[in-house]
Amino acid sequence: MSYEVFRQGLQSPICLTWEITYGCNLRCVHCLSSSGKRRRDELSTDEAKRLLDEWAAMKVFYINVGGGEPMSRPDFFTLMEHALDNKIGVKFSTNGTLIDDAAARWVASRDYLDLQISIDGATAETSDPVRGDGSYDRARAAMDRLAAHGVRFKINATVTRANFPEIDDLYALACSYAAELRLTRLRPTGRGAAVWNELRPTHAQNRHLYHWLLAHRDVLTGDSFFHLSAYGQPMDGLNMCGAGRIVCCVDPVGDVYACPFTLAPEFRAGNVREVGGFTTVWREAPLFAHLREWQVGGNCQSCNAYESCHGGCMAVKHFVGWSPDAPDPDCVFENVETPCDGPAAGNRGGGRASACLTTCIAEKISRA
Repeated sequence: MSYEVFRQGLQSPICLTWEITYGCNLRCVHCLSSSGKRRRDELSTDEAKRLLDEWAAMKVFYINVGGGEPMSRPDFFTLMEHALDNKIGVKFSTNGTLIDDAAARWVASRDYLDLQISIDGATAETSDPVRGDGSYDRARAAMDRLAAHGVRFKINATVTRANFPEIDDLYALACSYAAELRLTRLRPTGRGAAVWNELRPTHAQNRHLYHWLLAHRDVLTGDSFFHLSAYGQPMDGLNMCGAGRIVCCVDPVGDVYACPFTLAPEFRAGNVREVGGFTTVWREAPLFAHLREWQVGGNCQSCNAYESCHGGCMAVKHFVGWSPDAPDPDCVFENVETPCDGPAAGNRGGGRASACLTTCIAEKISRA
């Protein structure tokens, strides 16, 4: 399919993220959802099963299950079994602390089940300040346990200024387990807003990362770094913002957001408990209809790299107080230090548009 087809949206999402709980036994400093405590009004087991049935009817191919720590939800295995029985592939992200031998055996016994364990450095000295004391050793113990049961898994790391020097070591660690390495972008959402200045990779590190990823095509990114495609050669993937077009996120209480990185009222499209359920939200929500018509405007439209990066990540722009029509704050062509007034207070971003561009998607919809 062409870029234009994906941009205008599909009948069902290609990649659907389901945050099944905000309960978590860690307090990662960059957590997108500020997870810690469970919501009392989380979807019940029966509601969650009905939602999975609806996704199966829509022919959703697979779901990314996260949180919070998804394995902390008491009915985690029941829900994952229900998804797999409905022929919905499951990819779930975990900090690894709850993976015992029984869990490892269960993972090993199921097809169409994929998991990734998150760490934020190749050493405890680098990862623990982000994820909590002892978290690295517990994640490594989970990796050892899974490997002993013959489970192939992924190692996920959010690229930061602190762990970037260990990127080769992270790759070597993954190779030592015959695992795949997945790198994701730091975004100033949730608790990440407070550490954006401190942990955000430098302009030089981003440029190095671009070349490193081109040399390591087996490293997965999930389109996290498509803004770097403006350096010249497109990154692997769709190289576009898929929010509300081919991806979305459902939170623990059934609220549907444009993507996992836009957990804010401005990007809430509806709730699966409403009449018509998820299907109606996905196909008819005004927010999603707007996103499928919208393209990044401003100076990006006249840039000769627009066809490569399509203006970068909308979520990053929004949470540093920039217009969605502004270039990505990590635009590769300039590294201008410009004040921001958004939730990531005191942040600085690079780009070719003024931070005074404060028009947001929600305002545009209200005027439509």
